[in-house]
Amino acid sequence: MWNYIWIPFLITLLREVSSAKAASESTIFLPSDAVAGLTSSCPAPDPRLNYRPIIGILSHPGDGASGRLNNATNASYIAASYVKFVESAGARVIPLIYNEPPEVLHKKLNLINGVIFTGGWAKSGLYLDVVDGIFKQVLKKNDAGDHFPLLAICLGFELLTMIVSKNNDILEGFSASDQASTLQFIKNINIEGTLFQRFPPELLAKMSTECLVMQNHKFGISPETFQGNKELCSFFKILTTSVDENNQEYVSTVQSESYPVTAVQWHPEKNAFEWGLSMIPHTDDAIQVTQHVANFFVGEARKSFNRPPTNEVLDNLIYNYRPTYCGYAGKGYDEVYIFTDKIARM
Repeated sequence: MWNYIWIPFLITLLREVSSAKAASESTIFLPSDAVAGLTSSCPAPDPRLNYRPIIGILSHPGDGASGRLNNATNASYIAASYVKFVESAGARVIPLIYNEPPEVLHKKLNLINGVIFTGGWAKSGLYLDVVDGIFKQVLKKNDAGDHFPLLAICLGFELLTMIVSKNNDILEGFSASDQASTLQFIKNINIEGTLFQRFPPELLAKMSTECLVMQNHKFGISPETFQGNKELCSFFKILTTSVDENNQEYVSTVQSESYPVTAVQWHPEKNAFEWGLSMIPHTDDAIQVTQHVANFFVGEARKSFNRPPTNEVLDNLIYNYRPTYCGYAGKGYDEVYIFTDKIARM
């Protein structure tokens, strides 16, 4: 009988102790003299930075679902995860629709402060030509003094490898589809000025031992092949490598030696914003990886001098288009923006 009487009392006591402990652990007390010395201030924004950056994301041929959402021959798409990735770091997006007239693409390039090349499969024809043309414009803008960053992801990494090496057959086969992996940092690499520069040391260490990045590709380039091409070695430095399911090593992160151009074979946007592939890591550390990469890239875009007219920006923002849910029909994407001649703006 006494056992039954004491049980409610013990439960109540434990709850009170736990609450008191949680309160004491969550409360931070400042010394009274420190509080007295604090003053409220709102420093003026740095006039050298652009706090309203616009990122151009290049669309990819198709509808993102092998024609199950839209089978128009001129269709192209941008996965919504890339848009959310940019927005999470405080920027807006203008879609660069790859098969638009060249003069339209050129106009849009003058409205933005940086570019993202996304994942996908297209490695030839008009798409490759457009990627090549935009890449040359990125270099030209930087050579002219405008800090204009480029982030190339997965397919984007592969296309830049082909373009910079001047060899469309340089890519090799790897088994890294729907695979979470680690990143192995090159020994004694200096990460200052790279996308890893603001990562906490403990997170950098975890990335070498825990599978915090998402791979989803069948092609890549080995360190040996990369280092054997003088064009690649003179333009990029290797930051990390990874291994595929067969333990074959490939280059996974590179940074230009002279330009704000970063290319990653992995998908930083997926951890926080995609759910269709089974191996995407969604841990707290994996989400931090997504956020740090987004913050770095948008931070680079804030250094751009370009200040386009507001009305022209508003006319071209991706908010003028409606995303399509494709969780049932897609190939790993949850939501995509589809562009065709027949799809009107909202």
